[in-house]
Amino acid sequence: MSSNNDPVTVPILEINPSDLPRMDTSDLNSLAEEAVLSFHNISYQETVQSCFLFSKKTSVREKLSNISGIMKPGLNAIMGPQDGSRSLLLNVLAARKDPRGLSGDILINGNPRPANFTCTSGYVPQNDVVMRTVTVRDNIEFSAALRLPMTMTRDEKRRKINEVLELLHLDKESNVKPRSKELRKRTSIAMELVTEHPILFLDDPTTDLDLSTTTDVISVLRRMSMRGRTIIFSIFRPPYSIFRLFDSLTLVASGKVMFHGPAQEALEYFKSAGYNYDSHNDPADFFLEIINGHHFSALFLTEESGEQKDLSERQHQVTEELANMYAQSSIYSEMRTELDPLLREQNAERSSALEITCATPFWHQLLWIIRSSLKNFKDFQRMTIIKAFIICILTVYTRITLHVLRNDCYEVQTRAYLLFLLTVLQCILSVTTGEILMIDRDYFPHEYTSGYYRVSSYFLGKLLGELVPRRLLPSIIFTVIVFIIVGVDTDVKGFFAMIFTIMMLTCSASSLLLSPGAGQIAVGIPTKFLVTVYFVIMLFTLGLTVFFVNGIQGVRWIQYLSIPHYGFTALLHNDLLGQNFCPEHKTAEISRCQNSVICTGEKYLAIHDIDLSSWGFWKNHVALGCITIILFSSNYVALLAFMKMRHFLKRSCTFIELIWP
Repeated sequence: MSSNNDPVTVPILEINPSDLPRMDTSDLNSLAEEAVLSFHNISYQETVQSCFLFSKKTSVREKLSNISGIMKPGLNAIMGPQDGSRSLLLNVLAARKDPRGLSGDILINGNPRPANFTCTSGYVPQNDVVMRTVTVRDNIEFSAALRLPMTMTRDEKRRKINEVLELLHLDKESNVKPRSKELRKRTSIAMELVTEHPILFLDDPTTDLDLSTTTDVISVLRRMSMRGRTIIFSIFRPPYSIFRLFDSLTLVASGKVMFHGPAQEALEYFKSAGYNYDSHNDPADFFLEIINGHHFSALFLTEESGEQKDLSERQHQVTEELANMYAQSSIYSEMRTELDPLLREQNAERSSALEITCATPFWHQLLWIIRSSLKNFKDFQRMTIIKAFIICILTVYTRITLHVLRNDCYEVQTRAYLLFLLTVLQCILSVTTGEILMIDRDYFPHEYTSGYYRVSSYFLGKLLGELVPRRLLPSIIFTVIVFIIVGVDTDVKGFFAMIFTIMMLTCSASSLLLSPGAGQIAVGIPTKFLVTVYFVIMLFTLGLTVFFVNGIQGVRWIQYLSIPHYGFTALLHNDLLGQNFCPEHKTAEISRCQNSVICTGEKYLAIHDIDLSSWGFWKNHVALGCITIILFSSNYVALLAFMKMRHFLKRSCTFIELIWP
């Protein structure tokens, strides 16, 4: 037995199956057949911080109190009012809550719950985490490809997917995108059933579903439980047609258990305690009325005034009475008789560290993440059309602007203006890159914790699968179109150097927005707004250097912090070096110019203090490369610490809480 004072560690480790041959193999084998989950004297505490201005108050709240029980193969329902207790108990049993607040023991077949339990059990969250832009089959194939062992052949996986589709009546809708709530729910369940884990957790799987769909979902779970699976789920108010399918029932409210035992004995238990049951009433409504204190209304009158007590105080007294009544019942005694031997048999200490083990190697995960990203990208047709339309508008605008500005006297300035405009447009378009990794914030925690992939394969796969088609390709195409329409004449070497510079500029600008976004580090801070302000300031100072040579002499140091500066300087160096804008056939036109004319690109570069050597070109790329590597690395570290950071932010003060407690 453990207590709140036991030392607890909370690291999230990525373990390869080959790294832990004894532990991982035994864990998987122990969960290969029927599994019995037992929990002994479970308590859960949450530390809550409230902030006002610069003062902080920390309090510890007990969310679960001394709960014990056993979940066997079958349908195990957790019911209760809308106070969060039933979902909390489910998530604690499924190892989806921070273990630092947990005391007690959770055993699987009498053995301590393995550290990689989240990867060897199924879990369906209340908010469905399915991709709505790809088909039902694509979602299930993604789960099967990453979570089933590599020893299974492609035909075996395809056959298993078809069986799950048929079981959930999805075979006729397999090529449909899961837009509706009902279809998303069945798809998310199918993604867990395809792995054939012996224990499956579902957090309120019938929420927002109609009666017909609810019956269908529970019936499927019933058939799966009859095959030996332990199905544990929370549910609020099921009708009798659903309730009669339950094998085990746990009634929990305010963190205390009111009943835990065979579902069909619950009615008799409360009726024997003196509660009158109306045969026309659903059992779930009957239980909730008892828990909410409706049957105790006459007992909570003050002796002096006869007035009814405060609702919260009355609810607390009802909860205490029901919990004490259950603790003294014969059902509780029988349950303890079954639980105690299981606790005495386990010898190993409970591990509170969470370990992520994956069934597939890195390159397999990388391939499927890229494949999924590309499929997802193909379905953003409207977004692609809008971006193409914007590119066309910008191209036409650039062509008209340069046509108006074109003057033989200021040819070099016009060319510099074109490159400045190109830099501005690339930076502006990069502000939208936050969608790349931030779009999967809901999916990443669930999939990573469930053992779909490693952070490294996810991060690299998302960049290759989404950053390249969404940002690099449009930027390159836009640049090529602009240079063709404007009529810029350059050699092959200069052309590819320009493309490479645009790619480096795009990656650097995109990494700036991705870095604080992907790991939810900047919760409560308008990250995108701050990045936009950065680009506005940097582009403004860069514009001063283009149109006014001595425009920023006092703050010239700012260029070393400017991503646009490095990109623009490299473009100038590549395009202007070796250029002569005053050829002999233009002598007459040039002679009519009133001011001095800059005839060579070298002179223009020298005026702006740009190094004319080859290092003057490449040092800008080195700077952009360092910025990209640093920011992408910080992004990767943020994803590695994602779970821990999420927990930290839940306990910390947000920006709003600094003003309002």
